Amino acid sequence: MARVVLAMSGGVDSSVAAHLLLEQGHEVIGVFMRHGEKAITACSIDGKLDSSPLLPVLNNRADHKQGCCSASDAEDGRRVAERLGIPFYALNLEEEFRDIIDYFVDEYTIGRTPNPCVMCNNRIKFGKLFDYADSVDAEFLATGHYAQLLREDGQLRLTRGVDAGKDQSYVLFGIKQKFLQRMMLPVGGYDKPTIRQIAGTLGLNVAEKKDSQEICFVTSGKHDEFVRQRRGDELASDGAGELAGDIVTTDGTVVGQHPGIERFTIGQRKGLGVAMGEPYFVVRIEPAAKQVVIGKIEELGRSELTASKTNWLVEPTIGSTFKCLAQIRYNSSAQPATATVLPEGRIEVVFDEPQNGVAPGQAVVCYADDQVLGGGWID
Repeated sequence: MARVVLAMSGGVDSSVAAHLLLEQGHEVIGVFMRHGEKAITACSIDGKLDSSPLLPVLNNRADHKQGCCSASDAEDGRRVAERLGIPFYALNLEEEFRDIIDYFVDEYTIGRTPNPCVMCNNRIKFGKLFDYADSVDAEFLATGHYAQLLREDGQLRLTRGVDAGKDQSYVLFGIKQKFLQRMMLPVGGYDKPTIRQIAGTLGLNVAEKKDSQEICFVTSGKHDEFVRQRRGDELASDGAGELAGDIVTTDGTVVGQHPGIERFTIGQRKGLGVAMGEPYFVVRIEPAAKQVVIGKIEELGRSELTASKTNWLVEPTIGSTFKCLAQIRYNSSAQPATATVLPEGRIEVVFDEPQNGVAPGQAVVCYADDQVLGGGWID
């Protein structure tokens, strides 16, 4: 039996993960990550834990957001922990989340498309929470991600989850290789319907809770408004912000104006604000000129990309070239490609067929079949 710190979001996946770990005979400590403005009152467990088990109780459940890390999610997690008989603590990670929020705002400001969930996994869930696990002498850290850790020939591999439709291995590419030995992913070997069935059998209140769809700190679901608010942009009478500019076609023709480049991402079709008579897509964003460049579907495809700040879960060799499946978005499918490992933590990926939606700021993750090899941030 091992002591395991489990990141509990208040959702069905991490809740069932707690049950599965208990079934395996582990000692489970549930931890909820708070990113709100209010500080958490400190207390301790075994004299080592600087956290608080005192979580807000919401009397009105009608406004229950389907994000994560909200007060209502904390209450859901607390109820599950009580039912399962495990300790449940809140960590005040406001400062760490502030760094994630600043990254999110900065990326949109310079015309890139951020991925705060990957960054949160890298810096907080499999970063700060390992420090926390060490502070309570926990051997392992677990989450409710749909991915698997499989041992083969003495090597531990991070692979896709059994449920292809829920697979989350893409967002875990940035975990340091040294942490794999201390990770547990209890739900990765199940499909979502089975996880919900287990939750229902246990009588957990989260059995039918909807999956998180929003970025946890953008509760309105409108990231552009959030970016402008954080920047303190003064809106003009026409609703335009400081990053407003022209919408142009790929030949440079001005076809309209936009209220801010933070509203757009590569591959976007809806909400362009111009009528072209046929489908047009955002093919690139020019932050210096504050221009959003649109084009037809055939102008969107990209045959290659470069990425930086790579992280590898296998040992790479600089200059090596290998065949792989490369995935450029969380919700996209991995496509055949050839990758070359470059110096200074960079990688070049050449696709067998042009891909739509290659967006600077997103991650490219390389797979060998279902195994995560590594990846980087698209430049």
